[in-house]
Amino acid sequence: MANQKSEAALLKKVWDIANVLAAAGVGFTDYITQLTYILFLKMDSEKEELGLGSSIPEGYKWEDLEGLSGTDLVEKYEEILKELSESEGIIGTIFTRATNKIDKPVMLAKVIEMVSSEQWYMMEGDVKGTIYEGILEKNGQDKKSGAGQYFTPRALIQAIVEVVDPKIDETVADPACGTGGFLLAAYEHMKGQSKDIEKQKFLKNHALFGADNTALVVTLASMNLYLHDIGVNKSPIAYQDSLIDTSDKMYQVILANPPFGTRPQGSVEVAANRPEFVKTSDNQVNFLQHIMSIVKTGGRVGVVLPDSVLTDTGATAQVREKLLKDFNLHTILRLPTGIFYANGVKTNVLFFEKGEPTKDIWVYDYRTGIKHTMATKPMTRAHLQDFVDCYKTGAIQDRVATYDKDTNPNGRWRCFTKDEVKSADNLDFKWLDLEEKDERTVAEILDDMQAESDGIAEAVSMLKNLLGGIEI
Repeated sequence: MANQKSEAALLKKVWDIANVLAAAGVGFTDYITQLTYILFLKMDSEKEELGLGSSIPEGYKWEDLEGLSGTDLVEKYEEILKELSESEGIIGTIFTRATNKIDKPVMLAKVIEMVSSEQWYMMEGDVKGTIYEGILEKNGQDKKSGAGQYFTPRALIQAIVEVVDPKIDETVADPACGTGGFLLAAYEHMKGQSKDIEKQKFLKNHALFGADNTALVVTLASMNLYLHDIGVNKSPIAYQDSLIDTSDKMYQVILANPPFGTRPQGSVEVAANRPEFVKTSDNQVNFLQHIMSIVKTGGRVGVVLPDSVLTDTGATAQVREKLLKDFNLHTILRLPTGIFYANGVKTNVLFFEKGEPTKDIWVYDYRTGIKHTMATKPMTRAHLQDFVDCYKTGAIQDRVATYDKDTNPNGRWRCFTKDEVKSADNLDFKWLDLEEKDERTVAEILDDMQAESDGIAEAVSMLKNLLGGIEI
């Protein structure tokens, strides 16, 4: 109970400062990034006071900020960020391309004062980790910042991790890790499997790997894991573009929700670095190919992908054919809209293993007739319990369909045989005949309309840039 009160009190402090800064023009994403830097400095200071040494060079520590005010405070803080961003190990990762976004001395002083009032290092990992996760979730809800693209609903992550069931002696990777949700959930799932000291060391220091090509996200993910006592000396998070990564590292488990859409203009062309890939500009198809290339034989994958991966022709169909030939795509979970911060996204979770071709595909339809909204009816872990039960982790051979053509035509769990898969035009399997009611509020409908409008405007802008003044 004391921990809950502590969490609630600290979260309130965090939100209070956020509101003050927002009024002064500092967005929540910028705030949480600066909070991360300052929090790390404070924790390092506490660690040193306990006789456990410091990771930060002299002249760039928490103590060097204390007592400063005005422009002296801002200048010293920016000097510290520049120095630490050029460091090695965990320091360099957390301070990846660090810059100051709070240039008003009085505002910067408020954040420092708030962090200064607590003892963080000795706080239980679960408590400080939960606090930070709460901050990240709040950040994901900030539509203006676009941070939602880095945040996968924790209920979905938990269900995926449960059924994929990573073991404590296995390696787990997320090549588009966002704020580290999949890796953290995998760690929580694995840590209770053994009390063996060596296995626990392996789990904390070598089992996990994540990558992201956005500096801000690398900072947040690294800190998220660090606050849970993972990767204390060397972060498992790398600042890199996974799609042009040609390393030979492979993993036993892959868990991911990669970015959708087309690759940003100006990015290195994937096919130039990965000639073995089917050439496409679709992020999701390239990430699927990348995941297929880094999972070990016998390894397991749980990945969130849009409907287009199951239905598109051309390059996507070629990749899909390779997936069915070289991997056992044994399960598809159809997801409803309204569970991600981006509006109207239709997605699925694909579960597959490397080494044998696909035969039967089991499909759980948690989309037809299902409505969730982030505000009034968010998806919870309980909503996915029936899927988890039907999945039968470790005993897939014992699965029993709830669908029956005659007795239960609206059963959500159905097996499509090898012959049915082979004869299908695509993998977008539908069979339920349920009335879909639109339970959105007026505000949510307006949000969806705005999102669609923004998407059209963005597409028009991209077309104009591509056409570059060509007369049509």
